Amino acid sequence: MPSNVAPAPGTGTSSAAGAEAVVPAEAVTPLIRGIAVLRRLTDADGVSSLSGLERSTGLARSTVDRITATLARRGYVRLDGRDAVLAPRLMELGNAYLAALRLPRLLDAHADALADELDESVSLAVGDQDGIRFIHQATRRRAMSLSFRIGDLLPAERTAPGPLFATEWGDREWARWHERRAADPEDRGFPAVPARSRPIEYGEDDRNDEKDRIGAHRTNRANRTNGEDLTVGKDLTVGKDPTVGKDLTVGKSLAADRPEEEPGAGRSARRLPTLGDDFEQRTAEAREAGWALDDQLIEPGLVALSMPVREAGRIACVVSVVSHTSRHTAADLRDTLLPRLREAVAAMERELREAQHAESATPTPRATAAPSGLAVWTGASKQELGREFIESLARGLTVITAFGEGRAELNLTEVAQATGLARATARRALITLEHLGYVTAHDRVFRLTPRVLGLGFPPLSRTSLAEIAAPHLTELSQRLHDSVSLAVLTGDEIQYTGRVSTSRVMSVHITIGTRLPAYPTALGRVMLADLPEPPLTELLPLTPRTITDPARLTAVLDRVREEGYALVDEELEVGLRSVAVPVRERGGRVVAAVNVAMHSSRRTPEECVAEVLPELRAAVGRIEEDLWVAGRFRRVPRT
Repeated sequence: MPSNVAPAPGTGTSSAAGAEAVVPAEAVTPLIRGIAVLRRLTDADGVSSLSGLERSTGLARSTVDRITATLARRGYVRLDGRDAVLAPRLMELGNAYLAALRLPRLLDAHADALADELDESVSLAVGDQDGIRFIHQATRRRAMSLSFRIGDLLPAERTAPGPLFATEWGDREWARWHERRAADPEDRGFPAVPARSRPIEYGEDDRNDEKDRIGAHRTNRANRTNGEDLTVGKDLTVGKDPTVGKDLTVGKSLAADRPEEEPGAGRSARRLPTLGDDFEQRTAEAREAGWALDDQLIEPGLVALSMPVREAGRIACVVSVVSHTSRHTAADLRDTLLPRLREAVAAMERELREAQHAESATPTPRATAAPSGLAVWTGASKQELGREFIESLARGLTVITAFGEGRAELNLTEVAQATGLARATARRALITLEHLGYVTAHDRVFRLTPRVLGLGFPPLSRTSLAEIAAPHLTELSQRLHDSVSLAVLTGDEIQYTGRVSTSRVMSVHITIGTRLPAYPTALGRVMLADLPEPPLTELLPLTPRTITDPARLTAVLDRVREEGYALVDEELEVGLRSVAVPVRERGGRVVAAVNVAMHSSRRTPEECVAEVLPELRAAVGRIEEDLWVAGRFRRVPRT
C-alpha cells in the first residue's frame, strides 16, 4: 500500500509510520484508500480535481474514479465536472462521534452564553493523541475573527488546551509527542495552523516574565553547583515530573538556552526558543495552576485562556476564551476573565454531573440503531454503477454511523445489528478503522475517536445555507428550464441569497442580494405564513392584481400554511408567475424559501401546481436533508 495513504498527519508521524508498516491482514484496502481520498479533500478545503487526488494519494486514476463515484453515490461528495467536492451529507460521520460524545449537546449552550456575555470567541476542544481538536466554536463576527472550525486539529504545544490535556499523559503519550516533533519540526502536518518557522517574540509586556526566567536560571545553576536537586514543587524550569519521568523542557532548562542578559537587552542578541520547546514546562505550570494561556503561539495577535472541564475526575474537554491582542494581552485576559471562566466551568461540570445522575437513576438498555437497509441500497448501487461502485468502501463508512447518542460504546454484534452487515464484514471494517485511528477497542467494546471529525468536518462546518442549496437549485433549474431562487426573510422584505437563471430571451433576472417586499411574492408568503404575527403594513398595489387588503392577505397566508406552498400570479410584476415552498430546519422552523419563476406564457397556474410543484418539493426535500445533517451540532448561516 502506498505510504501516502497512512493515517492522518499531525497525530504522531513516527508512530503512524510504524503502524503503516504492519497493516492488519484482515484490513479492508478499499476502505483505507477511500478514507485517504476523503482526507486529501479535507486538507484541500473540500475541493480537488480528480487528477489532483491522483497525485496526492498516489492511487491510480481508475481507483480514484471508482472511489469518488462510490462516495458520490453515498452523497458524501459531489462530482462537478473534473472536480470532487465534499457534500454536507459527509458530516453524518462527524455527527456520529459528536452525538456519542454527549458534550456538545450538554455544553454548547453554556459556551454560547459565555461568548455572548464576554463578547469574545469561546471554544470547546478534546484531546486527540498529541493534538487538540475542536468540537464547538462560538465565534464573534468581527473584521478580525477566529477562523478555526469544528474538527480542526492543532498541535498541543501551540495551544492553551494542550498543556491541560498533557497533564494526563503518560510515558507513551510523551514519547509520541517527541517523535512527532522530530519528524515534523515545522508542523506541516497541521494545515489549520501556520508553519512553525518563527521564534517566539517577547514584547514589552513579557519583559517581567523574561526577568523571572533569567533569575530562575541563575538560581538553578547555583543550586546545581551546590548539589541540590530541584523538583516540580520547587522549580518548574528544570525539575523532573514523576508522572512523565523526564525533564520538563526536553532534557534541559529552557532558560539555560539563553545568554545571561538583563531584561531589556537588544532583541537581536537573544537566542529565543522555537515554538513549543517549553511545552513540558507549560504542562507542569498548568498542572499546578489549573488553567493555561496561549500567548500568540499559533500566530501573532492570538491569545487564549483555557480551563479543563472534568467528569468523574478526568478531563472531558477544555473550554477556551480566545481574543486578540488589540483587545486583551494574555496577562489581561487571565486577570480579567479567569474568575468568570471558573464560574462557567463549574456550571458545565454541574451539567455533566446532573446528566450522569439522571442516566444512572433511570438506566435504559443501550440504544441500537435500526437496520439501515444497507444491503438493499448497496445492491441497487452495484446494479446501477457496476464495477465503479466499491461495496466494501460504502459498508465500511456505514460502520461509523452505527455509533451515536446512546451508542457511544458498541460491541461487534451491536455494530452488525445497527448496520445490517454480517458480523465478519463488520469485524473487518472495525479492524480497518482501528488501524487508521478512527476507532478504539477495549474489552471487545468499540468507541469512535475524535479523528473522525477530520473526515470533511472542518471545511463543511462553515457551509452556509446558500452553499448547501446551490447544487440543488442548479439541478432543479436544469430540469425545469426555468429560473430558481433561494431567499430569506428580513423584516417585511425578502433577500435573495441563491439564484440560478435560465438563458431565455424572456426570463426573470434578479441578482443575489436583491430585496423585494415580501407580501406580493411567493417566496415571501411561504415565510410570512410561518410567523405568528406577520408584518402586513403598507400593502401597496404594485400591479392591478396585487392583494392589498390585510384581511384577504391573512386568509391567503392561512391557506399557504395549510397547503405548504404559495403561488403568486402577476402580483409583483405583470407577466411574472412564481411558485414557492418553504425550507425548514431540524426543529421545523422556516428559515428560507425556494421558488421557480417564469413568464406567465410558459405555464398556466394549474400546470405550475401539477408539473413544477412536485419537482420543487423534491428539491427542497434534498436541501432540507443536507441542512439537517449540517445543522445538527452547529448553526448554519442563512447567507
